[in-house]
Formats: sequence, structure tokens, C-alpha cells
Amino acid sequence: MSNIAASTPEIIAAVIFALAVLHTFSTKFFAHLAHVQPRHAGLWHLLAEVEVVFGFWAFILIATLFWLSGKDAAVNYLEARNFTEPMFVFVIMVIAASRPILNTIIALVQFIASMIPMQRVVAVYFLCLSVVPLLGSFITEPAAMTLAALMLRDRYFQQQLSNRLKYATLGLLFVNISIGGTLTNFAAPPVLMVAGKWQWDSLYMLSHFGWKAAFAVFVNAAVLTWFFRHEIAAKGQADGAPASMSRTVAGVHLLFLVGVVFFAHHPVVFMGFFLFFLGYTEAYKQYQDRLILREGLLVAFFLAGLVVLGGLQRWWLQSALTGVEPTVLYFLATALTAVTDNAALTYLASLVDGVSPEFKYAIVAGAVTGGGLTIIANAPNPAGLSILKSSFDEQSVSPLGLFLAALPPTCVAIFAFLAL
Repeated sequence: MSNIAASTPEIIAAVIFALAVLHTFSTKFFAHLAHVQPRHAGLWHLLAEVEVVFGFWAFILIATLFWLSGKDAAVNYLEARNFTEPMFVFVIMVIAASRPILNTIIALVQFIASMIPMQRVVAVYFLCLSVVPLLGSFITEPAAMTLAALMLRDRYFQQQLSNRLKYATLGLLFVNISIGGTLTNFAAPPVLMVAGKWQWDSLYMLSHFGWKAAFAVFVNAAVLTWFFRHEIAAKGQADGAPASMSRTVAGVHLLFLVGVVFFAHHPVVFMGFFLFFLGYTEAYKQYQDRLILREGLLVAFFLAGLVVLGGLQRWWLQSALTGVEPTVLYFLATALTAVTDNAALTYLASLVDGVSPEFKYAIVAGAVTGGGLTIIANAPNPAGLSILKSSFDEQSVSPLGLFLAALPPTCVAIFAFLAL
């Protein structure tokens, strides 16, 4: 195992990162305080927003760096961070959640559901947790998360489902989205971080990861749907045809979505597409619902905070990853993913030279396997949470409840990646 000496700012950054993770697991407590202490409800609600947590602690880190090293060092550190992913997730969330895109996916899901020999409302639930996450391999994981969460919210979560089913659905959705983007080499953030350097094309991803992920996705969705089939059938909203939509407008929205995905690594280009998209939606208001700009910005703030905090964690993460036997590394990566972003984990692994194919497989498989265990584990998770959390008690999701709900589908993913 390599030994990397840690500087004082790095040690302090690790402590602040640990506090941010602890804060993430305490958001339900702050949400409760907002109800029992109305005098300071605004402050408690702010601290209860999961999307605010890492941005808040990133501010603490930058203030600390400013105090320790001066203005130039703090500003230079910020400017050296890559904020492409937060910007991309914001843009893709807003576009994917627009009414023309959502109606198009709803129509596709209902068409497929009509061919499945089961109640329509149950079939749609199954497809939201299976086919839509696998679409993430083509339209990107954040877009798939946004679409699946919106359909689940409107048809199921707002129909008085039991907390047990809500948590089981949320945990499964996070796991299936995390592993469902591995059919290609461009859609899942942890794969993107290594695909270029390790020369992994989409055919490689499909043959080594994708088919195993698809197996786990369908098994997870089928088991949960069968287990809760009676409640889903009784409380789920019957599917009607989506509101009429101009095919031209829907086609233009799809072109914007494809353009943003194609230029996902070039923020100057996809932000240009996004500004053009905003103008287009203003010109055709009659085909639009409210754009989820606030939700998208909160998620981007969360991810930007994670980028800032994660930039100084290399000294202990890389030490933990090197010199470990592949099977142990797989489980270690799965566990580390729960407390840090899986894309950051694979990025650090890509910096290690001379690693074996077994090391590469273990680190990426472990990173996507653990992507559903916590809110911070995978970049699309905050997007799904921002859409679905209003349906939970006190509009807050228990991190422990999410972790326990995600464990069974995570175990299925472990079987798929290690045994198949």
C-alpha cells in the first residue's frame, strides 16, 4: 500500500468531509427540529436540505483554506476544480423533466406495458424500475433518474403508498440507476472517468458489465414488483394517455437532449444548447410545465460541493485502493462509494499506473454496485431525491432507511458482478 504524506489542509479537509457525511445522515433530525422549533424553522429547514449539505461544508472548507493559506491559494484551488458534472446534471435534469420529453417516455412505457400480461398500473411500475434505468445507458443516468422519479412520484408516491414501499422503491431505483448505465461507456459518471484512459468502448462495457447489470436490474424490479403487487395495484394511479403534444415540439426537445448528451464533456457547448432551450420553451409556453430550475440548481450545488470537498481526499483514498486483492478491492470500493462519490473513486483509481485488468474491473464494478446505498454515492441520486422527497414524512428521507432499503438490490448486484 502506498504511503502519501498528508498536509495540514488535507487533514482538515478530511475532517470537514467526515462532518459533511455525518450531516447528510442527520438531515431528518434537522427536519424534525423545524417542526418542533418554529422560531428557527428557516435555519433548520436549510440544514435539512440534503442538496445544501455539501455546498455548506464546501464553503466552510474554502473559508478554512483562506484562513490557513491565504486568498490566492483558496481561489486557485477552486479554479482548479472541474465543475462540468454539476453543470451537466443541472442541464440534463431540466431538459429531461420538460413536459414534451416526459410525455414521450410515458407513451413509450405505456406502449410496452400494454404488451405485458399483468395489470397496467403494476406493469408501468415494473418498467419505471427496469427499462427506464437501462435507458440511462443511452440518455445518461441523470436523465433516466429524472424521468423515472417523475413517473413514480405522479403515479405512485403521491397516492398514499406505505412508507415501506416508498423506501423500497427509492432504494431500488438508486441501485438500478447506478448499475443500469453500464451498457455503454459514456452514460455512467464512474465509467466516464476511466473509459478513455483504459480504452473501454461500449462493446467492452456491454460484454463485461452491461449484461450482468441488466440481469440484476430486471431481477430487482421483478422481485419488488411481485412482493408489493397488491399495494401497487390498489393504490397506483391508473394510466391514462399522456396529454396531447405537438410532435414537432417533442422532436425539438429530443434534439436538445441528444445535443447536450453528445457534448456532455464540453460545458461551453451544452450550456449554449441550454440557453437556446430556455428561449425555445419561452416561445412555446403552451406545451410546457414549470421547468425544474430550482431543483436542478440545488442538485448542482450539492455536486459542486462534493467536487470541492473531494479534491483534497486523494491522500487517503488512493492509499486505501492500492495493493489490495481484486475481490477485497471490489467490496472496499462498494463500501467507499457509500461515503464518497463513485465517480471520484474511479477517477482516483485511474491515476494509479500499471494496474491489472482485475483491478480495473473490481474498482468500477464496486463503484457502481454501491451507488444506491446513500444519497451521495452516485451523482444522479440527489436528482431523484429532490423530486421524490416531498412524498415522505416531513419531506425528508432517512439515510438509514434508504441504506436498509438499498441493501437487498445491492446484494443482487454483487451476485451479478461477482458470480456471473
